[in-house]
Order: sequence, then structure tokens, then C-alpha cells
Amino acid sequence: FMEPAAPIVKFTSLKKRYGTGPLILDDINLTVAPGDLVSLIGPSGCGKSTVLKLISGLSPGSEGGLEVLGTTPKQARDRQAFIFQDATLLPWLTAQRNVELPLRLRGMAAGERATKAQEMLSLVGLDAARDYYPRQLSGGMKMRVSIARALTLSPQLLLLDEPFGALDEMTRNRLNEELLALRERSRFTALFVTHSVSEAVFLSNRVLVMAANPGRFHAEVKVDFPYPRVPALRGRPDFQAKVNEISQLLHQVEEIVSA
Repeated sequence: FMEPAAPIVKFTSLKKRYGTGPLILDDINLTVAPGDLVSLIGPSGCGKSTVLKLISGLSPGSEGGLEVLGTTPKQARDRQAFIFQDATLLPWLTAQRNVELPLRLRGMAAGERATKAQEMLSLVGLDAARDYYPRQLSGGMKMRVSIARALTLSPQLLLLDEPFGALDEMTRNRLNEELLALRERSRFTALFVTHSVSEAVFLSNRVLVMAANPGRFHAEVKVDFPYPRVPALRGRPDFQAKVNEISQLLHQVEEIVSA
């Protein structure tokens, strides 16, 4: 009999407000197990990004509990990485130097840093673009550099805040596939914020639908398609059925907001 592995993230009746303002998040209970890929989806302003900020220690909870990797969010910061919607690359550094940055901040020796960054860039298929500056890269390539940079520190937990939201559908689909391929190798646990239902279904083993005012979990949908997932999955009727199920839940949530 195996002990269940300790959760990577555990919210217990968490509430969040800024100062004396209204509740942003109310009664958040969530346990994320090792290896989970959980997507958060819901109307704008329901607090999806706030959930990630709490986990990353960028913002404190107001009431209730939150444990990340068995400790406080701040203490777990070194073992997690955050990928934003904007690639947040420094324009005066090459792709290689951008990827090296977290290692440089940790004081890793130059040679070791360069080797690790090269390894990560080839992992995301950017060997040829190592010496390019951000202005020379397409949107999809910038996002790959951002992912490579996040993975240099071998995070146990990856937080992704709509990283592919600004990309065209073809590029977005390809990056979804690449993200899952990277996960097969690096075995990170991830929370992924998106507005795209099909992206959530393609990536995740669990999708959480959030309601707004205050932000809270409305429903959880399990996605049982086995990994690794192949592009052909998107064309299957059972995939479409799952997308429809979550879309219905989103309509319910939006009706609550407008009621």
C-alpha cells in the first residue's frame, strides 16, 4: 500500500481581498497532485491569474491556508517557474542570454550556464536562433524562449498565465503539443490559465471552471484521455464532447454573472 504523494499545491478555504475591498476569491479549496496539469478557465475578472499569483508568492492570501511544495509559497519560489502571456524577454539580450538569466542570477558559472541554456533551447527547437535578439523572433519563438528560460531551473511546478493567448491557432496548437512533449521529459506539475476550452481539454487532466464576483470554483471536469496526447485527438468526437461539456458550464457561469 503506497502512501499518497504529498500534494504540490493545497488551498484550504482561502479568501483573497485587496485591503478592505470586495472579495476577489472566496472559499478556494484545491489540491493539486504531483504530475497534474490543471487548467483554470472562466469569465474575465474571476480571479484565474490571482490564483497563480497566490501560488507563486507574488500576492498573499487574506484568510485560509495555502501550501506549495509542502511549505509557504514564498519558500517554494525557487522550485517553481512562472510563464506570462507576454514572453518578458530582455530586448538587449540574445535568446541564449535570456535563457541563461535565471542561472546567472543564481550565480552559476558561465560555462555551465551556457551549456544548460543551449540544452534548453534545443529542447524547444531553437538551436538555430540562439544568437537572435527578441526583435528577430516571431511570437511563437519568443514564447519558446520564455519556456526554455523557465525550464532551466528544473521547476517542480510550472505556472502558465495564458502563455499562448496572443498567438494564431496553428502556432498555439503546435506549442500545446510541444509543452506536453516537454512535460513527458521533465515531469513537472502545472497550472495553466486559458480562455480557450479546446486548449484546456487538450492539455489537462483536470479543468476547473471558475465563476466571478467573487471568484470561486464552479465545477471540475476530469479529462481522461491518456498521455501522450496526439494532434489527431482534437478531431475526435469524444474530444468535442468534452469541449461542449465545459462550454456549457461556462455558459452557466456567465448567466450567473449577468443575472
